[in-house]
Amino acid sequence: MQRYKWADPPSRTAFPIARPGYPFIGAAAFTTAVLAIAGFSAAAVITLVITAFVCWFFRDPDRVTPDEKGAVVSPADGKVVIAGITGDNPLGVEKCLKISVFMSVLNVHVNRAPCSGEITKILYYPGKFFSANLDKASVENEHNAVFIRTADGKDVCVVQIAGLVARRIICNVNEGDELERGQRFGMICFGSRLDLYLPPDVRPNVSVGDRVRAGSSVLAYMEI
Repeated sequence: MQRYKWADPPSRTAFPIARPGYPFIGAAAFTTAVLAIAGFSAAAVITLVITAFVCWFFRDPDRVTPDEKGAVVSPADGKVVIAGITGDNPLGVEKCLKISVFMSVLNVHVNRAPCSGEITKILYYPGKFFSANLDKASVENEHNAVFIRTADGKDVCVVQIAGLVARRIICNVNEGDELERGQRFGMICFGSRLDLYLPPDVRPNVSVGDRVRAGSSVLAYMEI
């Protein structure tokens, strides 16, 4: 029987919302209240719908993570758009496995650690805002690279990439921190993409077109 574990403590609310969403929700709710008090009923209904959407967008559901040796879980909800060996990578090795997950505005946008390990470095790159499903987005868009070293010395890199609409990358961890597989580490607001770079000897478990969930879907297996 498959075993699972909580990477983060379960929330105490029925509808958890990511903290970065509070200002957006507050602004939308305040606008709705002002319009309603001023008697602009139609406009207030529209902003009420917008408020509800913003609450839904920043949802942060609890996830259980597969407790399997060597399992690498998805860092994001969305659709796999790239899954294959590449030589162009931030790990500084000749070849590695690259898996990219594209998040539309309909997906949960909280990012989770693909594997357990220590954060060895974090590199931020300012850039452009092309659509995140384009190949050039990996290099030319604003992005934030988080490097993780597993307990057995394998290096992994997960890159948060801003998209056409996304204008804010949030990373809540620092160099030297320890992460558990499936643990929350950040998010990207309003549509984006994550690139995951793994050692070339890992066994992929997904294909282009697959739908995956952060912290729950296994993208690949590392040799232990």
